[in-house]
Amino acid sequence: MWRIRRKARGSRRKGVGFTTRLFAIVVLCLGPCALCLAQSLATYEGPDREQKLVEAAKGEGGKILWYTTTPVEFAQQLVEPFEKRYGIKVEIWRARSELISQRVLTEARSGRPSVDVVHSISPPMELLHRERHLLEIRSPSHRDLIAGAVPPHREWASTLQYVFVQAYNTERVKREELPRTYRDLLDPRWKGRLGIESSDHEWATEVMRELGERDGERFFRALVRTQGLSARTGHPLLTNLTASGEVPLALTVYQYSVEQAKKKGSPIEWFAIEPAIAIADGIAVARRAPHPNSALLFYDYMLGPEAERIVAKIGYVPTSTKVPSPLKALRLKVLDAAILLDEHDRSSERFDAILRDR
Repeated sequence: MWRIRRKARGSRRKGVGFTTRLFAIVVLCLGPCALCLAQSLATYEGPDREQKLVEAAKGEGGKILWYTTTPVEFAQQLVEPFEKRYGIKVEIWRARSELISQRVLTEARSGRPSVDVVHSISPPMELLHRERHLLEIRSPSHRDLIAGAVPPHREWASTLQYVFVQAYNTERVKREELPRTYRDLLDPRWKGRLGIESSDHEWATEVMRELGERDGERFFRALVRTQGLSARTGHPLLTNLTASGEVPLALTVYQYSVEQAKKKGSPIEWFAIEPAIAIADGIAVARRAPHPNSALLFYDYMLGPEAERIVAKIGYVPTSTKVPSPLKALRLKVLDAAILLDEHDRSSERFDAILRDR
């Protein structure tokens, strides 16, 4: 899925009329100028950066297009203060991470990019960096982020962390029964009672590393064979099945989703076999964004304390050091995006093989 081939650009059409040629000249003259200005401001860190971006954004039509994995109800909460402050409308297109990366790549190949800001989990963001579709940014907001939130290439930055935790139905599992280690899951009491999200190979691979590669793989194979590990597609589905009691104990759900279910009165709670494993969520400005200066304003805003406080209120783990983390007492291991991308095929294939090994 991650191996992308570049397509050669098509040749120019001949015989276009005067009006078409004139329009092309205007685009070539004005478009690159706007992009050059944005590229200059992207790495500008002076105290008047915001003012310069606001001025540069005035001629961009007052809107941007944001591709994000964030559920629309939460995305709306994040964009409302930005729209009110700058008068720039944020159009939201929400999809799974793989669909977002595919759409960005397809648009770039067609020569008709639509997206301004991309927001997704870190491996697809790293892919888009390697395919040269993102803009290098040196934002003052980077100074307030936790260590590791900005890769050395500075083409995306982490706004939050998705933390994998274990969750249980409080009506079907007693707290004193909870496993303290992964090997405790092999206890016969858990036979037929465990669930996992079917695509969480990154989590499983890291657990194998924690246990030792060979021992870790043997552990997972034993877990599937003896306990009947139930694989479900989609974290929201797995959370709902745990809340309903159909899956008494889930191994990989996101912490924030459990908190949201609890607020609705569901009999569900989470715990973590430490270190809890987390994956970063990244934001970036498209290299050929139609509204680049407006996009840079949104990028800075999303990494600033106002948006990060909304992130924490929703239940996510923010990366800003100016906003308290709801999981500050939990020991976390944040997965490296570049390693995840490089190991994707091997990790995914091994995990799928283990789940089929019954």
